Amino acid sequence: MAATPQNPAATTPRRKVSRHRGEGQWAAGHHTPLNGNEQFKKDDDGLNVRTRIETIYSKRGFDSIDPNDLRGRMRWWGLYTQRKPGIDGGKTAILEPEELDDKYFMLRVRIDGGRLTTQQLRVIGEISEEFARGSADVTDRQNIQLHWIRIEDVPEIWNRLEAVGLSTTEACGDCPRVVIGSPVAGIAEDEIIDGSWAIDEIHERYIGSKEFSNLPRKFKTAISGSPLLDVVHEINDIAFVGVEHPEHGPGFDLWVGGGLSTNPKLGVRLGAWVPLDEVPEVWAGVVGIFRDWGYRRLRTRARLKFLVADWGPEKFRQVLEDDYLKRKLVDGPAPAEPSGRWRDHVGVHRQNDGLFYVGFAPRVGRVDGATLTKIAEVAEAHGSGRVRTTVEQKMIILDVEEAQVQPLVEALEALDLTAKPSPFRRGTMACTGIEYCKLAIVETKARGSQLIDELERRIPEFDEPLTINLNGCPNACARIQVADIGLKGQLVLNDQGEQVEGYQVHLGGALGLEAGFGRKVRGLKVTSEELPDYVERVLKRFQAEREEGERFAAWASRASEEALS
Repeated sequence: MAATPQNPAATTPRRKVSRHRGEGQWAAGHHTPLNGNEQFKKDDDGLNVRTRIETIYSKRGFDSIDPNDLRGRMRWWGLYTQRKPGIDGGKTAILEPEELDDKYFMLRVRIDGGRLTTQQLRVIGEISEEFARGSADVTDRQNIQLHWIRIEDVPEIWNRLEAVGLSTTEACGDCPRVVIGSPVAGIAEDEIIDGSWAIDEIHERYIGSKEFSNLPRKFKTAISGSPLLDVVHEINDIAFVGVEHPEHGPGFDLWVGGGLSTNPKLGVRLGAWVPLDEVPEVWAGVVGIFRDWGYRRLRTRARLKFLVADWGPEKFRQVLEDDYLKRKLVDGPAPAEPSGRWRDHVGVHRQNDGLFYVGFAPRVGRVDGATLTKIAEVAEAHGSGRVRTTVEQKMIILDVEEAQVQPLVEALEALDLTAKPSPFRRGTMACTGIEYCKLAIVETKARGSQLIDELERRIPEFDEPLTINLNGCPNACARIQVADIGLKGQLVLNDQGEQVEGYQVHLGGALGLEAGFGRKVRGLKVTSEELPDYVERVLKRFQAEREEGERFAAWASRASEEALS
């Protein structure tokens, strides 16, 4: 057939029409597994792997573990394979998983609300000493992580943890992870509302339940009634933030859709006020939306923040109310600005009962089993036996009589756990890094500790609140985008043209007051060796150029690139 103006198709090649596969949303009828993670979750629920660990793998050893259990389902019980020693960061993205895997595990102990008894802390310390080569890290989600765990020892470790009311259930995996909460809930003098009951109810009703054990990705929760806004609510999938409603009294403002990693987004308010007794139901409604409507086709777009960004807060609230809660939520006020510039509870503070709590700073969250046991002993000697962890890799001892405050502070100092840290000791955090993490490119914990020492020596007069966060890769476990100085690990070239460990620099990130992501100066990267020189130089420029009362983040946002280089 000849081509004519009325029949151009005669010479135009036919375009193959393909049916759009959608985003893998169950509620839209897209149930076909669309990636390897969705397939292994469909094949068997992650919670079921515990039986195989107890009856098969712990008896037959590491080599008997099915690969989909090893690098997938075992996360539902807090277990990740750790990095084989001696593999440099340049090989992180090149080697196959089995080449990176060591035959040991990281084990994450779940600590909802950061609440521990001294008995529980002592058990974790003893497990660390007996099974984990003394390793222990306090994380920025209030958990404690151990390393060098053998699969043969896992059942015994679980028995000991569960005997004192702890667990590793859903500490990792595509499920509701630890519920972080104000570490001074129920005791702070200035608290708006105590969210502890809601944390306990969520844990009791839903953690370990198959109702929410297969989500598109991990799900992070924060609940706090502190006016300090002490649970980084802006970067959680869901957050309940204490507010005072003018008609209904104290309750929570509801936020959804926060998260960092390689595509950071701040959470958004739904404009809804939630009373304490409705928090678990509303939480379950939001998790249900994520389970049913979350994107399962691509792992890189599977977090709740992508759905929230596409829908917007108005539609998200409407679906929550109409399809999941079957009722309207009460409109409510936004949280007030945080009542302090530090949100970590470090130092000596009066409780609402007249006693005191004392917050102290381990170095970049790194402790060890022996130290955890000693902290338990110190807390029992000077307090009531209650300890807390914070989202800033810090710890707190509660219920201290006034006469016991100074003896406690001195006992902590003897353990190198100061309650009066420098801004550098107080504000520096670090992720696990290349020492144990298979995703990492550079070292972080030792580098962060060395940086603290150097800055204390070089700028001893510096007394401004400052956060310095070191991350071993782009995934932002240490929240680099929202730090005053965020350091993303990567390989860089030194002056001799050699590839060495270093960091891309983010400057002026913040949460709370003027929340936002840090600024990246074009081409600004520093080697690990140059890091102390660089930070010293920038902080001295800040001291010289800052306006009265100006925070580092505000200065960094207006400073010239030359001043930041």
